[in-house]
Amino acid sequence: MDENATGGAYEPPQDQPQPPGRAGIVGQIVLVLQGGGALGAYQAGVYQALHDTGIEPDWVIGTSIGAVNGAIIAGNPPETRLAQLDAFWSRVAAAGSVTSGWLPALDDWWRRTSIFLQGIPAFFAPSPYAWLGMHVPLGKEHAAFYTTRPLRETLHALVDFDYLNTCAVRLTVGAVHVANARMRYFTNRDAALTVEHVMASAAFPPGFPSVQLDGESYWDGGIYSNTPLEAVLDDRPRRSSVIFAVQLWPANGREPESILEAVVRQRDIQYSSRAQSHLERQRQIHRLRHVIRELEQYIAEPMRETQAVRDLLAWGCGTTMQVIELDAPSFGEDDLHKDIDFSPGGIERRRTAGYDDTRKMLARAPWREATDPLEGISVHRAASDDE
Repeated sequence: MDENATGGAYEPPQDQPQPPGRAGIVGQIVLVLQGGGALGAYQAGVYQALHDTGIEPDWVIGTSIGAVNGAIIAGNPPETRLAQLDAFWSRVAAAGSVTSGWLPALDDWWRRTSIFLQGIPAFFAPSPYAWLGMHVPLGKEHAAFYTTRPLRETLHALVDFDYLNTCAVRLTVGAVHVANARMRYFTNRDAALTVEHVMASAAFPPGFPSVQLDGESYWDGGIYSNTPLEAVLDDRPRRSSVIFAVQLWPANGREPESILEAVVRQRDIQYSSRAQSHLERQRQIHRLRHVIRELEQYIAEPMRETQAVRDLLAWGCGTTMQVIELDAPSFGEDDLHKDIDFSPGGIERRRTAGYDDTRKMLARAPWREATDPLEGISVHRAASDDE
């Protein structure tokens, strides 16, 4: 790929076998998108593979860059979603080279330095207030190194909020309350979403300032829970779902042997955000719901009709949750700054990986597999890690 290219639509290979479409998927299709800055290009590839196969989500849940990608998907009709997603990643692609590709390491350093000093025109820009010093009270709307006004303009250009709030696709974005550290999920099913809700979910401190919602300050939900699976698993009323959980930060990795490797691994662990432990807890809860449902047949009819027993049985359910985990790979050249690798080459590499990984998973169609009637949640990972 030409590092000086401006980005654009990823063109998948034309000779790949076509995986099955939506047929066979029982219940709603949910797309869960982690935060991770430039790593979110992987999510664009995941969506394109679903779109090319005729699978469109009924519900998108995201934090940070996942909220941005999610808003673009949910905020456009199916026929224009991919074009708008392409437009976003083209706009944020940070091209530029000082050696014309002869010294990639120097080019990468120059590109990162330019982002730190100048920002990304369609995403964020340096805040002049930050030059006054880290100890100066700037006000909550300016207490950050950058301003995200460019992102606001980009979102207004690429997201049709009137369409989004028709709820053709349900959108949920996660943000954390700055004052009390409580995670909150905002969804267009319950109230109209605005650009501020998406901005709040992407307000990662101290780079970006908090965003006001209903007079309260909110930050990027990823600093509290970067994998918002609980939003669908705790939803009421519960519906059977096939959940494509797109994870950008590797939970597994080798033990570091240098200080830099230790810092990189620490960030991977922090932003993978206990996804597996959350999932295990939800599996236990869902199993109990299925057990309660099964116990109903052992209760005599007269007793089953009493209000007290009916209230208890209401805790049971028969829904199934098929979690399809799509984990972005680590690349050998990844470093501490991989989440700001907005180079055209980095974007294409991750987007291609997302597309290819999703195509392989769709070809497997694991949601067709038989499930244990007592197990409410099935998790499907790469072949070597299947459960």
